[in-house]
Amino acid sequence: MSMQPLLIELGTEELPVKALPGLAQALFDGVVAALDKRGISIDRTLAKPLYSPRRLAVLLPGVATQQPPQTSEVLGPYLNIALDADGQPTKALQGFAAKAGVDWTALEKTTDSKGERFVHRATTAGAATRALLQDVLAEAMAAMPIPKPMRWGAHSYGFARPLHWLVALLGDEIVDVAVLGISAGRMSRGHRFMHEGAVWIARPGDYIDALRAAHVLVDPDERRNRVLAEVEAAANTAGGSARITDDNLQQVVCLNEWPVAVACAFEREFLSVPQEALIETMESNQKFFPVLDAQGRLTEHFIGIANIESKAPAEIRKGYERVIRPRFADAKFFFDEDLKQGLAAMGDGLNTVTYQAKLGSVADKVARVAALAETIAAQVGADPVQAQRAAQLAKNDLQSRMVNEFPELQGIAGRYYAQRAGETSEVALAIDEGYRPRFAADDIAASTLGKVLAIAERLDTLAGGFAAGLKPTGNKDPFALRRNALGLARTIIESGFELNLQALLVAANNQLAGKGVQADAHELYDFILDRLRGYFADRGVPAAHFTAVAEGKPASLADFARRVDAIGVFAQLPEAGALAAANKRIGNILKKADIAIPLMEDTALLKEPAELALAEAVEAAYADTGLALAQGDYVTVLTRLAQLRAPVDAFFDAVMVNAEDPAIRANRLALLQRLAARLGSVAAIEHLSV
Repeated sequence: MSMQPLLIELGTEELPVKALPGLAQALFDGVVAALDKRGISIDRTLAKPLYSPRRLAVLLPGVATQQPPQTSEVLGPYLNIALDADGQPTKALQGFAAKAGVDWTALEKTTDSKGERFVHRATTAGAATRALLQDVLAEAMAAMPIPKPMRWGAHSYGFARPLHWLVALLGDEIVDVAVLGISAGRMSRGHRFMHEGAVWIARPGDYIDALRAAHVLVDPDERRNRVLAEVEAAANTAGGSARITDDNLQQVVCLNEWPVAVACAFEREFLSVPQEALIETMESNQKFFPVLDAQGRLTEHFIGIANIESKAPAEIRKGYERVIRPRFADAKFFFDEDLKQGLAAMGDGLNTVTYQAKLGSVADKVARVAALAETIAAQVGADPVQAQRAAQLAKNDLQSRMVNEFPELQGIAGRYYAQRAGETSEVALAIDEGYRPRFAADDIAASTLGKVLAIAERLDTLAGGFAAGLKPTGNKDPFALRRNALGLARTIIESGFELNLQALLVAANNQLAGKGVQADAHELYDFILDRLRGYFADRGVPAAHFTAVAEGKPASLADFARRVDAIGVFAQLPEAGALAAANKRIGNILKKADIAIPLMEDTALLKEPAELALAEAVEAAYADTGLALAQGDYVTVLTRLAQLRAPVDAFFDAVMVNAEDPAIRANRLALLQRLAARLGSVAAIEHLSV
């Protein structure tokens, strides 16, 4: 089969930065899907979306130039309708044959659930790929996610940005296609300022090199590598290392076609401002890369990326330095003014700020969190007085000028103000860490006091949210209760804190009594467990393992995690499947029991050798696992219980549980009940049965 490379390039005005990678991927996926739909073979070797701020491109190393033969099948009338009593074609069959363009005798027959019927099968030569590319491109573009298409000129159609040129080549020939009023050719365009005139593309394989010669790096990976190399070299020259986040790097890659690093600096006096504020300004507002010293502290240097090789780089540097100076000056003013006021004084106005109509002011929330923090601290070995103090100060920076200007500095600004106010380092750090994890991939708080505050804050947020009727529905979650539930669970589990979550939820709920609203603590616990389902799934825990532990609803989430780990070990044992199935069978038998079941079996009523052996095995298992179970050594417990497989199998093979004698039947049920209790002491292992 003949294969030729395919190139499609849409040339546009500058595309939306954050949407650019997704648009490029959608175009690539759409073209590939449309070709696949038509049965056209594709060589996907090294194929990937190509894009720059002014173009979206699909470059496929090999595409079949012809569709394979196309088969069709059209069902006709059933025989009782198609043929008369003499076996001659009726008008229905004649009409079907005429429509198919064949004599009725050339039709085939097939059978389905209703009987035998005529069918017309045909094979035609496949179309040339070139002839299909108009529809392929139209389908791909129609499927692109463009929520707000831009319209231009007097046209009725729209796209993410106005289209200016179109390249479509199959092999070395132009494909006769047109979209959005633009007909395809082989002329692309280079850098807006560094390359005059069009760029001739002789063949698809020349595309990347031809644009590179025109100062456009159309491969995003090549641009990314260039940005990294240039930024790291410039930072090294400045005597530090660049702070490069994935988000900032991605946006810079999408903003530039020919990235060039420009080393810049600002006045050292601004370093007295919390570095997080300066970094936020540089990264979020200007897409610059801050330079840090060996200790991770911000220096006065930063790296900007120009989309041009300028003949006057000093002027670009001056422009970059000038554009951040007003923001830095504002940040310094806000910080200095906040220090004059002091962190403690900032909290005076919290009683006039409504947290939520049914839950009172922010000051009310602070009081609830402080009480919870004091309780939790005593349980995990932290200083209750410091925990209470940290909670009392944690929301004060919401009244600061700095946080009003930079909302993302909540807690961070509070840490700086607490340090300047003479608070202990533990309290100052906890004010910041109480917000962690701030986002999905963020770490939990590092300090014990920070963990305590993070737990207390989220307990109150969850209880208050549910009490006020703000439960998440669909995509709506105004108080971020899902994120708070996962943050709470992660903090407890990853800290290893032995906290009774159910009791803490009750305590958080009780503090709302004065507001006249209440949450259901059991519903809250289930809500948190539901967030944990995804958490454990991301760690590779099978759903059945999670369900097995969740059914027991352990009060401690740290204990929950240990049980999940132990179930993972148990599931690998050869006895696991059989014991899980046996426990499921035992559960079904006990559910159907129609008599009272004693708490203990009567050894005098054990007659059969298999039931005597099982009773001895169960008794020994209880003795061997009691201490390990109390200590939370669940791997030891389950490994020992795996030894029960043989006596359990023998019991079910030789003993009839539902004996006619009620006393014997009740005694055997009592034995199975004790067995099930110990088999389920770690988790409901029946969920592991196939």
